Amino acid sequence: MIEASTFLRRALLADAVFSGVAALGFTFGAGAFATLFDLPEALLREAGLFLIAYTALVGWLAARPMVSRALVLLVVIGNAAWTVGSIALLLSGSVSPNLAGELMVVAQAIATGVFAELQYVGLRKSGSVVAA
Repeated sequence: MIEASTFLRRALLADAVFSGVAALGFTFGAGAFATLFDLPEALLREAGLFLIAYTALVGWLAARPMVSRALVLLVVIGNAAWTVGSIALLLSGSVSPNLAGELMVVAQAIATGVFAELQYVGLRKSGSVVAA
């Protein structure tokens, strides 16, 4: 366990808010977003459902003064993987979004990558290891 820096907690909170909005939109508006972005409805709904659980985890971490370093590092790695996976999805040819869909996927990939970086910086600014 480490003492979470204010920077880390704010980065986690920002990620939770961003992810929570996306979770609600993709879960409950998958059909509308599928039409708007020309992306598979199932892909958007499943991403939204995953993001509900992710938002709960990241929000919980943001609210804690002491956090597991390994769990925060898992969030950072997960965000980096989401970023790479989003770009890989576009390049794979397995989806054919319209321009708005491509821009949305790239924008959320960039935002997720920024969260990964901010959380990593916050992790480095956090206090020393505390015995559990």
